Order: sequence, then structure tokens, then C-alpha cells
Amino acid sequence: MSNSDPTAKLGKYFIWLAWIVVLALLVFFFQSALEQQINPNSRPQYSLNAQGNAEVILQQNRQGHYVSSGTIHEVPVTFLLDTGATQVSIPAHIADQLHLTTSGQGIANTANGQVRIYHTRIDQLSIGNIYLYNVDAHINPGMKSDEILLGMSALKRVEFSQTGKQLILRERN
Repeated sequence: MSNSDPTAKLGKYFIWLAWIVVLALLVFFFQSALEQQINPNSRPQYSLNAQGNAEVILQQNRQGHYVSSGTIHEVPVTFLLDTGATQVSIPAHIADQLHLTTSGQGIANTANGQVRIYHTRIDQLSIGNIYLYNVDAHINPGMKSDEILLGMSALKRVEFSQTGKQLILRERN
């Protein structure tokens, strides 16, 4: 069989096509697995406890952080829970998508030094079946992440406890 045989050339093209399809499927499969490691709470577990209060159970991610999907103004977002942050801190590019308005500016001390921030208020924020209203927040133009830091201006409104690699958030009465 010579290289000029059209059937042989067609066979080579199909082999290349098969490898491309296999590689695409592997990328699709492993991308999903990696996303699950980064945010194991893309669909947080939630329920009502014995007192009828909303309760959400979050799993630690591979790095030991609590990352969860949620909403702001009913728009899906990703939260990184940060008990060391005083306020909910929203990257400016996400604040633009959420159409948040500012009500002044200030300076915040962060792990990376001082940054200029803009004050805002979130009308509605949710994780699972826990809803918080009128939450103080700030917009941080220096943040390049696609995650919103869920700081104590929101977390002080819920009870939370950690057991092993789980964080349980409970609605306060």
C-alpha cells in the first residue's frame, strides 16, 4: 500500500479525528472534576432544621476553603466565605454585572495593603435556602477574582459551626 492510496489517507484522517474527540472528552471530564474540587458546593445541601430554620451544609474544597454558589439579586455568583473580612467584598467587574450602585468611597486594609473601595448595599443575597437582605458591602476595583468574599457583614447574620470538613450555616431567628 502506498502513501498515495486515498483510502489510507482517509483512514489517517479518521484516526486523527478519533484522537481529537478522545482528547476533547478527557478535557470535558477532567474540567468538571477540577471545578468540583474548587467549588464542591455548586449546589449546596440545604434543609430546614427541627426549629424550622434554614440550614446549609458546605464542604471544604481541596485547599481547605469554603466556596459556594449563591445569588446576589437572584443572579448566580460564587462566594468564598471569609470570616477575616469585615465586609462582603465584590470585585468591580462583578459589581458592574450586578448593577450595584455606590454610596461613597473609603480605604480598606487588606492582606495586600490599603485599597480604595466603594460602599454599596446588597438588597438580597442567598446561599441555598438562607436569604439575607440589606447587606453592607464594598466594591473593590483591585480584586481580579471571580469570587465574592463573603465577609462578616453577611456571616454575622447566620449561626455557623464547623465539624470536620463541613461548615453548617443556620438561619438566625
